[in-house]
Formats: sequence, C-alpha cells, structure tokens
Amino acid sequence: MTQETVSHDDVRSEPLSRQDLTPIPEEQLILRLPKTFTDPAVERRHRKERLAGALRLFGRFGFEEGVAGHITARDPEYPDHFWVNPFGMSFKHVKVSDLLLVNHDGEVVQGRHRVNRAAFAIHSAVHAARPDVIGAAHSHSVYGKALSATTQRLEPLTQDACAFYEDHGCYENYSGVANDPEEGRRIAEALGGHKAVILRNHGLLTAAGSVDAAAWWFITMERSAQAQLAAKAAGETTRIPHAEAKLTYGQVGFELAGWFQFQPLFDQITRTDPDLFD
Repeated sequence: MTQETVSHDDVRSEPLSRQDLTPIPEEQLILRLPKTFTDPAVERRHRKERLAGALRLFGRFGFEEGVAGHITARDPEYPDHFWVNPFGMSFKHVKVSDLLLVNHDGEVVQGRHRVNRAAFAIHSAVHAARPDVIGAAHSHSVYGKALSATTQRLEPLTQDACAFYEDHGCYENYSGVANDPEEGRRIAEALGGHKAVILRNHGLLTAAGSVDAAAWWFITMERSAQAQLAAKAAGETTRIPHAEAKLTYGQVGFELAGWFQFQPLFDQITRTDPDLFD
C-alpha cells in the first residue's frame, strides 16, 4: 500500500495567524431577531410566508390526517380577521397565494377555497380571547392524539418538555368535531393564558405571539409527547424536580425562544420548497 500524497493545489489553503485568533466581540456576531414592521402590507406578506412555510413543515413531519388540521395567522391591519390554509388542500402543497382570509363570522373575504368549519370555530375563538396571539396551530398528529387519549398531561421528563411546565391547559370535554363556535369558546377558555392545550381524545393546540413560535411549540410538544409515551412504555420514569423544571422553563419556554427555534426549520423548507412563496 502506498501513502497518498496531497498536493497544495488539491485543497483550499486557510492559513491562520496569531492575529486571526483574536476573539470577535459578541455584538459583532450574527443573531437573528424578529423583524419589526411599519407597513402592514409588508407585515401581512411576512406572516403569510411564515404560515405557508409552517404548513409545509407540518406536512413534511407527517402531521396531516386527511383534511384535518389548520394553522392561522392574525392579519396585522384587520385583527378581527385571520389567514388560514384552504380546506381539503394538502399541507405539502400550500402556497402563499392559496391562503384564505377569514373574518370572525367565518366568511372567506380573500381566496377561492372553502374554510374548514372547525378551523373557524376553534381559531376565531382563540384569536378573539387572546389579543396577544398572532399564530395558532392545531393538527391531528399521532403522538398528540395518543397523549390526548390518556389521562396524562405533558410531564417534565425532558428538558424540551419543560417549555410547557405549568404552561398548558387541558380541554376534557370531547363532544365531536368542533364545528360549533361555542365549542371553540370552551377550548379557548381551557387554553387560558397558556401557550398550549391538550384537547382530550383529539390532539394538541398551540398559540403564540408569532406564527413561528406557534408552529415550533406544536412541533416540540408533539415530540415531547412522543418521548413521554415511549419513556412510560419502557418503564418507571423520573420527573425533573419542580425547581429545576421552573428554571428550565425560564430558559427554553419564553416567546423569543419559540420564535428562534423555528428559524432553521423555515430555512430548510424555503430552500427545498421555494414555490411556497408563489
């Protein structure tokens, strides 16, 4: 066997001097933060892009169950209206131009498709009850459904689950498909001021001050439900103690953390699915 020799022409030379090892001031390093807007039209486009991206990601992660599931974004100029995915369209195919603008009477005012009545009933109530909520997400994901079919809530078994520690409600009274606005109001009451609610025998719902955070909270809540169910099936579990769970909640459960965690996922979906911007 002969040793392979590598020519200097075969690799990119990156010499480092001692001066190159000087620490860069933290304020000069890149850290993305949420954008601020002065033009509601620009902000509307931004929210719709994040909504379409979140829907594509839900499709990629297998959160679809037929025509069930919806994510909404409050309109920045008309806060009593929200944008939502069309009824009967795959999450994987939704584009910005497909999104519907719905008023709080359930009427489509922009778009050509019908709205899912359950989307209207649930999301209109959540947006009305919570002026701070920009985005809300609900889908019939497998582990969310499985957790909702038990008597459990999400427990502080992992660091990620601590994002929901003492910050999720539970709606116990399943009464069929949530087409009734009164049912939506009861769900909104169960959500309260929390970031999430377990809908017993139904699934998960999350809400936040951005579409980004609402989508991330749903994704990580679904994964935390999966981890909890797997751990309990494997044997006796160990809960993170209250003080440590509260501390961790303060580190991973705040609004900006939810927004920031979504950014790499949005980067992925926009690179692979650029047609979502159409």
